Amino acid sequence: MTIFNFYLFDRHGTCLYYTEWSRKKQLTMSKDEEFKLMYGMIFSIKSFASRLSPTDMKEGFLNFTTSKYKLHFFETPSGLKFIMNTDLSVGGMKDVLHQIFSSLYVEYIVKNPLCDMDQPITSELFKNKLDEYVRALPQFSTKVAS
Repeated sequence: MTIFNFYLFDRHGTCLYYTEWSRKKQLTMSKDEEFKLMYGMIFSIKSFASRLSPTDMKEGFLNFTTSKYKLHFFETPSGLKFIMNTDLSVGGMKDVLHQIFSSLYVEYIVKNPLCDMDQPITSELFKNKLDEYVRALPQFSTKVAS
């Protein structure tokens, strides 16, 4: 099992934080272009899923799977969007993304008076705690799926 990368967007589509662990393919576009593409895709999938769902979607869109990876999604009531890409063998990551929000983002960003929540995250403490948390997950592996 492998965790590839992680994105955190605000409600306006600004990427507040990005990191990767086992990303095999390097893109030819800039990071800003990638962030816009990811946010646009999430916005479209959420809209598509909610409009075409045959039942009431209380939790909304949680993940989708391609032939190569699985995208996991968690959104807070304030509109923060937590996205993690993993290999196909990883189960649901809703609880992991919620834990990143409640235990790491709230503790090291929201409660930190030096952090501006409307700006990209530069806190080394947050970066280190996130990396430590993800590397300790049973879903984390340094092997990269092909």
